[in-house]
Order: sequence, then C-alpha cells, then structure tokens
Amino acid sequence: MKRYDLTVVGAGPAGLFAAFYAGMRGLSVAMVDALPEPGGQITALYPEKFIRDVAGFPAIRGRELVRELVAQVQPFAPGMFLGRQATDLDDLPGGRFRLRLADGTELDTGAVVVTGGIGTFTPRKLPCGEEFLGRGLSYFVHDPAELAHKRVLVVGGGDSAFDWADALQDVAQVTLVHRRDGFRAHQHTVNRVLGGPAVVRTGTVVDELRGNGRVHRAVLRDIAAGTRTEIDCDHVVAALGFVANPGPLLRWGLAERDRKIVVDAAMRTSRPGVFAAGDVCTYDGRVPLIAVGFGEASTAVNHAAAHLDPAASTFPGHSTDATPVPAPA
Repeated sequence: MKRYDLTVVGAGPAGLFAAFYAGMRGLSVAMVDALPEPGGQITALYPEKFIRDVAGFPAIRGRELVRELVAQVQPFAPGMFLGRQATDLDDLPGGRFRLRLADGTELDTGAVVVTGGIGTFTPRKLPCGEEFLGRGLSYFVHDPAELAHKRVLVVGGGDSAFDWADALQDVAQVTLVHRRDGFRAHQHTVNRVLGGPAVVRTGTVVDELRGNGRVHRAVLRDIAAGTRTEIDCDHVVAALGFVANPGPLLRWGLAERDRKIVVDAAMRTSRPGVFAAGDVCTYDGRVPLIAVGFGEASTAVNHAAAHLDPAASTFPGHSTDATPVPAPA
C-alpha cells in the first residue's frame, strides 16, 4: 500500500485547496476522485461559465479557476488517483486507515478529508425529446462557442438555467422557459437575463421536440391556458438540476443527515481521523458556496494536522512567514 499522511477524497475546488493546505502543513497528501480529471462539478458541468463569488476574482471561468487551483497544489506533488472511486475505509493499527479504491488500489493514510461535493450526479431528464440527446438536446454546455449565432432554448428556473441563459444571450438567440412564475436562481443573474435580449416565458413547459435527425422545433404549452406554441430552435439546454448520490461514503459509519456528512466546528465527522468539507458536509447554518468550502477545507486540514501530531498547533502560522513555495515546473 502507498502511504500518506492525509488523503483527500474529492478533487473539486474544496479538495484541491485542502490538498494545497496539507502541503503547506508539510503533510504528504493523496487525492482520490471518481472523475477522470480534477475540478469536480465545475469541470463536469460548467467549465465555461463565469463564477463571480470567489474572493479576489471579479469573474473567473470555471475552467480557469480549476487550472489555478491545480497550479497552486502542484508544487507539493500530491499523489493523484483520478478516475477511481473510493469504496471502503478500514481501520489499521495505530489509528491509521486503509482506503480501498474501486480498481483495487489500497492507500495507507493517517487521516482523511472528504470533499466529495454532492457525490456522483445524474441530470434530471426532460420529459420529452430524449431521442434528440446529443443531436440538439443536452443537459450541460461544455463549449458556449458551439452555440454562437444559434437559436437556443434553455429550460429551467435555477442557477444553471439562468447562468447559461446569461452566458449565451449576447452570442445566441436565447429563449428561457420555466414552469413556475418564480425562479430559484441568484437574483443578480435573474436580473441580468430579464434585462437582456433573452426571451423569458414563465408558466410554460416543453411538450414536444421535433426535428429530422436534429432538433429544429419545440412545442411549448402555457400551463394555465393550455395553449400550445411552436418555436424554431437549433439547440435545447435542459437545465433541470440533477440527482446526487454520495455513493459508498455512507457505508463508512459516518453520522449523516439528509445524505450529507455531519461535522462539528472543527470539520470533524463522527469517526475520529475523518474530516469533511465542502458540499458533502452539513451543520446548522451552512451556506453551500465555493467560498465557504475553501474555509472549511483549511479548517479540516489544520485540525487533521493536529490529529496526526497532537503536539502540533491547529494554527499554521501566517503564509507570509512560510518558506516560499516553489513554482510549478
């Protein structure tokens, strides 16, 4: 078994920052993620969207944020076990753990920080038109440039729907439809879309998609009136959210609530030596933001460092006083 001081399970933003902070504390660190590349939900779902609530960046594309987080951790050369799901966590003598991965790999680790986000995720399906998936119907947008100058129908009323409508409305002809009159998205983004060139239709659902090989028309139904309207469209983005599954983590004997891991103020779980940070964890008053996950990650790592060495302080000192971190090769 490969041996590490700390293993971070989840290579999204919180996980990457946790691995960086472990390096700052002088800990050897491994990263495990079921996805084949780092970045978690950002890489998988919205690499080209602008993120506007990360400190120090007025706006940064998801892909660029992940790139900077990877560059930040690279000098510490973490062991990277990507495309491999963590399955079992067994106790070893001396308070250590054996972490088993789906491909048979086993890691010997002194502590674990779980930053698995929402786990694996499956998009909620549009009730019609599944036969057009990959042929004008998609659940995520990987490259907005491919939709430039096209007629795009966005379905949904949450953050993803409004983020994509906002990102596309200046380069494409965008119509957004939502079955309710109210929206779940961030009000700032809602205001941008309502004040922009996109057409927004509420109280409306998609009844049918039509096309010859590819989507070229959508049939919309006004829920209250029952009337149906056809609109031409080249692409449909069904941003209806997704169903999350934390997977094997719930077999690790960790206290959980609503399928999230319960932690205390030190980000400790109910199992000594196991910590959690980011959207995988829960506590009273938690706000699910990337910015919050960064703070939780550093808190978890500093308390993990004290768990590994009881003589160590949870306060790492100021980074300005630390030995400079070598630049990535």
